[in-house]
Amino acid sequence: METIQATLLSMVVVHNEKTDEILLLNRPKEAGFPGYIGAGGKIEMSESFTEGASRELFEETGLHAKESDMIFKGVDEFIIREDKYRYIVFNYLVRNFTGTLLSNPPEGELKWVSRKDMMSLPMQNWFKRRLPKFFEEGTFEVSVEYEKGNTNPLKETIRNLK
Repeated sequence: METIQATLLSMVVVHNEKTDEILLLNRPKEAGFPGYIGAGGKIEMSESFTEGASRELFEETGLHAKESDMIFKGVDEFIIREDKYRYIVFNYLVRNFTGTLLSNPPEGELKWVSRKDMMSLPMQNWFKRRLPKFFEEGTFEVSVEYEKGNTNPLKETIRNLK
């Protein structure tokens, strides 16, 4: 049996249904993954996936979401075969939330963006391909395999699951 290492991460997209806006972070280049992205980060050893996503949402935005209000949308993974390493991201959509946005968030500028304009924003290609899937019925699975040191995927599989 092959041994692999993995990093578990979360991604949360907040949707204000009244205004049809989503909350995104505009990450600066020096923070890595520059451009607009959802809140999220590493899931700690003692956390469930939803606990980690809820904590990351609060830490990066100041918003609270009950775990029961987090809608699981799917999973994506980034594989580096030579390193036997997988980055696995659990994705959530949140429509019910409380709190006040942070005035000086740690990961970048917070911005409410109209859903109709969201795809015109500068963002990483992998996030741009995934973002519409947060609003589709069902769940999704994305698997992307990279060769170490190469930013172009060797293989990419996207599945819509019902």
